[in-house]
Amino acid sequence: MSATLFTGGMIWTGREETGALLVVDGVVAAIGDDARGHDAETVDLEGGFLMPSFGDGHAHPLYGGLEAVGPAVRQATTVDEIVLAVKQFAEANPDEEWIVGASYDGSLAEGGLFDARWLDAAVSDRPVVLRAWDYHTVWCNSVALERAGITAETPDPVLGEIPHRPDGSVLGTLREWGAVDLVMDVMPPRDEQQRIDALGTAADYYLAHGVTWVQDAWVEPADVATYVEAARRDVLRMRFNLALYADPRHFDSQITEFAAQRRLVEEVGNPLLTAQTVKFFADGVVENETGALLQPYCTGLHEHSGMQNWEGDSLAEAARRVDELGLQIHIHAIGDAAVRQALDAIEYVVVQNPARDRRPVIAHCQLVDDADLARFADLGVIPNMQPLWAQLDALMTVLTIPRLGAERADRQYPINTLDTSGAPLSFGSDWPVSSGAPLDGIAVATSRRTADGSPEGGWTPHEVLPIERALSAYTSGVANQAFAEHVWGNLAPGASADMVWLQHDPRATAPLDLPTMGVRATYLRGVPMYQARD
Repeated sequence: MSATLFTGGMIWTGREETGALLVVDGVVAAIGDDARGHDAETVDLEGGFLMPSFGDGHAHPLYGGLEAVGPAVRQATTVDEIVLAVKQFAEANPDEEWIVGASYDGSLAEGGLFDARWLDAAVSDRPVVLRAWDYHTVWCNSVALERAGITAETPDPVLGEIPHRPDGSVLGTLREWGAVDLVMDVMPPRDEQQRIDALGTAADYYLAHGVTWVQDAWVEPADVATYVEAARRDVLRMRFNLALYADPRHFDSQITEFAAQRRLVEEVGNPLLTAQTVKFFADGVVENETGALLQPYCTGLHEHSGMQNWEGDSLAEAARRVDELGLQIHIHAIGDAAVRQALDAIEYVVVQNPARDRRPVIAHCQLVDDADLARFADLGVIPNMQPLWAQLDALMTVLTIPRLGAERADRQYPINTLDTSGAPLSFGSDWPVSSGAPLDGIAVATSRRTADGSPEGGWTPHEVLPIERALSAYTSGVANQAFAEHVWGNLAPGASADMVWLQHDPRATAPLDLPTMGVRATYLRGVPMYQARD
């Protein structure tokens, strides 16, 4: 028997404060006075703060890990810096057949439109493919376009857009799946060991930020195989749940494979890996005007309201079929039209299928029409929101607000409104789209301000979330989404000792100081999976 007593600091169980917590064989055995007086190793919290570890309810860990394999474009602040990073990587890796990287800042070029010729100046003899921060857009050089067979005469594919220059030639930016897949389909697959290593890179990142469970919100068959092999080798170091990607172009064939993919995961028998979810994309993103809106965008030569990926009642019917398999519904919905379509689909499922504990999720919820706000609680829909996005940063001011207009922009990310409505709120990061550090997101959730404190008093301050509610949304809220509220997310006797030890009490810390708070250690089932160096 292994027993550890945590004491010497503040312990927040998710429901109450205490000064002592006893862990026996990876499980919380007792709290408070009941935890003392046992033969146990002692961990002195040194005045720090112990709480349930964080979960991430919507992210892309495999993609995040793979970013470290390609050119370092994430931190570039100009187009020239991106091009230089690509050039240096190509020179250092002369045997790489394709130069593949992510994820560049889409606000660095007007309208988010990047020219292939800029990358040609860095690499002209091999294909270059870079994903934008949103993962809905790629930027290619001319060789990559040629390999994909994309010419001036190539029509926009279903669910995709190929922007052109004024002279009619292909620009080099591809938007949404239909266009992006033209290039992805001719790229050689990544080496499997490289992909498994990327899961390790992702785990390193998450554990250092106090996260022990993550929803991989976009998993295709090759990704399932990678996770299963990693689980078989017993190299997973945190909990993962897989959301199998539902593509409206191929759904009828996919639906027959979902149960088989879930069985593959179950047969490997690793408790750190599950596959209980299916991911739908109802729309795209506002920044490239593919988010689906109830009213038209404010920019562009022609009025349009974005792109709905599932036509008519097809999303509702697809969701019903997924629900019949006992799988959880997880829908990406950015615009208010997409959110309404997602809610309508879930309502259809509730009416058509027998009652069960289904916990459907709508991720992002950037814009929600007033008429739809109460429907989340009424239908038991989990709004999984990315609090870091609720700030007036360059992405918001340069790309988003001009497309939405000021009045509509001020209705974005109704986090507090949904929480107080009774909706079962959970948080996620969408990493590597944005920071996967929960404290970064919580800082914005509790202030609606940028890192430099702008604006004073917060943007749309009525949507500021109290700190304990923000912490709960990133812990017990995600555990509820994961059907794991009796396993982790709170530190109650019988729960897994999944915990994070923070340097200070975040409830007594100014929001703008939260991102710099140190994570002292992260525990999974009582075992320290990350420990800060002194």
